[in-house]
Amino acid sequence: MQRSFQPIVKDLVLVGGGHSHAIVLRMFGMHPLPGVRLTLITEASDTPYSGMLPGHIAGFYDHEDCHINLRSLCQFAQAQIFIDTAIGLDLENNRVLCANRPPVAFDWVSIDIGSTPTLPKGIGITDHNIAAKPVQHLLSWWNRFTDALKQNPEKPVTLSIVGGGTGGVELALNMQHRLHEILQKAGQPPDLLTLHLFHTGADLMSKHNPWVQRYFHHRLTQQGIHLHLSERVREVQMGMVITESGLKIPCDATVWVTQASAPDWVSKAGLTVDEHGFILVNDALQSVSHPHVFAAGDIATIVNYDRPKAGVFAVRQGKPLFKNLQSIILDKPLQSYHPQKNYLSLIGTGDQSAVASYGAIGWKSSLFWTIKDRIDRAFMQRFRDLPTMTETNAVTHQSESSSTSQAQLMRCAGCGAKVGGNTLERSLKRIRQDHPNLIQSQDILIGLDAPDDAAVVQVPIGQVLVQTIDYFPALLNDPFLFGQISTHHSLSDLFAMGATAQSALAIATIPYATESKQEETLYQLLSGAVKALQQAGAVLMGGHTVEGADLAFGLSCNGFADPTRLLRKSGMQPGQVLILTKAIGTGTLFAAEMRRQANPRWIDGAIASMLISNQQAASCFLNHGATACTDITGFGLLGHLAEMMHASQMSVTLDLSAVPILEGARQTVQQEIFSSLYPQNLRSSSAISNLNEAKDYPNYPLLFDPQTSGGLLASIAEDKAEDCLGALRSAGYLEAAIVGHVRSSSLDERPSLFLSQNTLRNKI
Repeated sequence: MQRSFQPIVKDLVLVGGGHSHAIVLRMFGMHPLPGVRLTLITEASDTPYSGMLPGHIAGFYDHEDCHINLRSLCQFAQAQIFIDTAIGLDLENNRVLCANRPPVAFDWVSIDIGSTPTLPKGIGITDHNIAAKPVQHLLSWWNRFTDALKQNPEKPVTLSIVGGGTGGVELALNMQHRLHEILQKAGQPPDLLTLHLFHTGADLMSKHNPWVQRYFHHRLTQQGIHLHLSERVREVQMGMVITESGLKIPCDATVWVTQASAPDWVSKAGLTVDEHGFILVNDALQSVSHPHVFAAGDIATIVNYDRPKAGVFAVRQGKPLFKNLQSIILDKPLQSYHPQKNYLSLIGTGDQSAVASYGAIGWKSSLFWTIKDRIDRAFMQRFRDLPTMTETNAVTHQSESSSTSQAQLMRCAGCGAKVGGNTLERSLKRIRQDHPNLIQSQDILIGLDAPDDAAVVQVPIGQVLVQTIDYFPALLNDPFLFGQISTHHSLSDLFAMGATAQSALAIATIPYATESKQEETLYQLLSGAVKALQQAGAVLMGGHTVEGADLAFGLSCNGFADPTRLLRKSGMQPGQVLILTKAIGTGTLFAAEMRRQANPRWIDGAIASMLISNQQAASCFLNHGATACTDITGFGLLGHLAEMMHASQMSVTLDLSAVPILEGARQTVQQEIFSSLYPQNLRSSSAISNLNEAKDYPNYPLLFDPQTSGGLLASIAEDKAEDCLGALRSAGYLEAAIVGHVRSSSLDERPSLFLSQNTLRNKI
């Protein structure tokens, strides 16, 4: 049997989730290129829009108002999203080096990572010394700072801003507005706040006309902000700012909004940069030294134009960057981008008014804030109202590169669908280099180090072999993370029975692609799997790979156990309590993600939960005398609990209010967003004795939500439960909770589940 397919033939990697790349992703979603795998590497799953950031600092905008959901945008663009920090480029092998994952291969790469303020030598970033960029770090600190003021509003606060450009001035006014608002709500006088602004120049905002400079000088002074002009900060000690002139100002925190600088790794990679370390690009936004590298936004300097590092240029560069990335992939001529010389600046004054600055003209009005707000909201709306793409849309632009002919190849099924031996061997060779101890285990007699047809395992005397298997399609578009999550999921069956993980065989379906692209996918996938296996003390012995339309992965896992200490579902005893180690809700959250209706923060939280191994939880349960255990996966909490009840012939009272829920899951089930397995899981409701009443409980639908890499549910003596719970939380299972009680079933009664809830603890 033969099947046609569209293989992956080229990799375009976007480093950084800045404004230009957000626009590029949206445009690739509208005009995709078949055969091109698009990947975004970003530090966070959402990205702030700089135009609304000061208003967000002031409290005029919520987080969602001014942040672009990069997960949703990548899904629209059919792009992979890797949440990580780029730390270098290997331009010889065309790979992006990352802080927490294997290198990411590319054919073309575009960089839009912004800039960071320049700090004097010897001054580092701390909890009390903060750079205005990266913005995610600034906002994280700002939230902590404002929360501390809310908790202790009567305590005097002194804040310093270093930098008297547009960013520093606007930040000072908006920070003051928010802090004054907090003090006012707490019934405290505004003079408890003292704010200083330091600037090396004699005049503020030197890039604007004299009227704008004079206005903001007057505005800051009028607001009681202490100006220190012609002062260079030399040192920041705990609670003290010291300038080169000897001025010493007591201070609780200092925010730097100084001249932009680039990270060191950009120049160390071998790219040609300017005197400040920014990537030099030509009019096509293409590196002057490496034609397959593009850059935009603050990180780029266009050799033919002297322009400031301003968000307006990053936004304007999005469309020409997309066109040139598309053109270079299609082997077409690149187009020149000509940035405007003059542009309108609308600068917020911290009171929902704004100053308009254009060339020699400047004026202040609340109308300008209204105009600015309308422009900013319209820009953000472009990333929320993403159209639904059809198959016709997806093939509008056909690749005209030499790879087009490969797209018309026919692939076989059966054994003809196996991934090539050379591809597999190259992937494994790279993984062996990353993990030298990959195949070392005294119990494995024949494994990856031998060419034999099967692995051979030695079972230690006095122990039993425990085996399990799992396999499922990728639920997120990052093969490295998916490899970890699916491995943790697969190993959980061993841990639920009290076994120690020993080895695994992998089975993978790799999307259709050229050899080199399949090698990259397999390398990323197995790197994630090996990371999780090594965390569990297990090794990869071998496996099987095939080609398919979509990425899928699973493992057959082996473990050893003391037959006298096996944990089984049939071990529940009356009077015991039930402990659940992880929050539930992954099924509904990822169903919402597929519909682009999930907050990226919710998905981040779900992924963090799925990456937690159940290994230590199982050890805690064994150490505290648990007698029954199961892992919560596809059948949902109620389905797996029902299996324990029937196997043990015990009934259970479950406190729905005590069941930990992942952030966002309540909202998505309220919107009736469910996993495709949910209707089948709902059939297990027949075990509920008070079904008519229970249906009205807010958390009721989540009982049937299928989990991926969910937690463990165990029964334990009530007098040992609190100690066990403390041990679990110390081991990192912060959501662990006592969720139910086990009770006997009469001889003529089926095991039943009674649902209760404490409405005071669990109001939505």
